[in-house]
Amino acid sequence: MTTDVNASVTLSPLTGEARPLSAWTTTFHLGLVVLDPYSLESSWLIETATRILRDYAPADVRTAFLVTAPADDVRTYMGPLTDEFLVFADPDRTAARALGLTALPAFVHVNQACVVEAAAEGWDPVAWNEVATNLSARLDWSVPEIPAMGDPSPFAGSPLGD
Repeated sequence: MTTDVNASVTLSPLTGEARPLSAWTTTFHLGLVVLDPYSLESSWLIETATRILRDYAPADVRTAFLVTAPADDVRTYMGPLTDEFLVFADPDRTAARALGLTALPAFVHVNQACVVEAAAEGWDPVAWNEVATNLSARLDWSVPEIPAMGDPSPFAGSPLGD
């Protein structure tokens, strides 16, 4: 899946100022885990997603959670993870839609040209591994273990909705 993303789509972090996608990808690729805090499916994957993003912490990639809710709900949902990770609030789901997503949770690799190089929707460990493999190849980095012991069974995810 390759999708050109409008570089002017705004990503709003919980701390700091909102900036267009192009500003977030100027120096690094972007590895995003997109979650819907109002669905059980996304909550089942927080631990797995955290493990995957932690594997990329020392790499030359900007990793983040994109949560489809207002900032206050995102803070409540993500709890202490907001201190460890860059977390974006997407209350209108504008950014998630711009990434070409239709179901959440999702794992997305956006390159420096604001193109989605790879994306996986729902929890399909094979597809998430393909995204990680793509991202790791661009970074010359090791691929996180996906799936790992303790990860949930595969599931389709919840629709992004209108």
